[in-house]
Amino acid sequence: MIYSQANTAIRNGWMLSASLAAVLGIGSWLLGKNNFFLWLNGNGGKAADFFFQYITHLGDGAIFVPLLLWVIWKKRNYWKLVVLSAIISSLITQGAKQFFFHGAPRPTKAITDAFIHQVAGVEVHQINSFPSGHTATVFAVYLILLILYPTRKFLFAGIIIATLVAYSRVYLAQHFPIDLAAGIGAAIISVTLADYILQKNRP
Repeated sequence: MIYSQANTAIRNGWMLSASLAAVLGIGSWLLGKNNFFLWLNGNGGKAADFFFQYITHLGDGAIFVPLLLWVIWKKRNYWKLVVLSAIISSLITQGAKQFFFHGAPRPTKAITDAFIHQVAGVEVHQINSFPSGHTATVFAVYLILLILYPTRKFLFAGIIIATLVAYSRVYLAQHFPIDLAAGIGAAIISVTLADYILQKNRP
């Protein structure tokens, strides 16, 4: 676990995730939420459309199910970490969407005076933009897996995959960059809090 088994790869994973969230937050502040989105959203061609249309599903909440099954099979002592992290992440993201930022417009509803690239066949949502649940999920999964496999190789491979999934939400016109920053923050809080709770309640 994070506190009982301090590891450089784990610490670096947390730092990389937090740094990415900071970059997204600062970029949104300096350029403006809408302008930063428009700068990142763009037409990458058919290959990019296809790639991001499907990699985005790695951020679906359902991804916790195969992760849990894998952990029960390979790392049984960590199944509570997966379950608790998923619960906390869902409470944070859905609580924010439904209560604190309910109805917050997504890019295609908020921006009506500029071209927004959209991928054919992808349903683009209109409200409840903040924070990005897909980003929270994929980064929570990344941080959990980094606890299970704290290697330098996984540190960098994992952050690349998680970042691509998060970026897919902007590419597909589903979220603003600031939504991604909040999603990463939710993931960090979720996994850290889950680990802390489990550490405090160890026999």
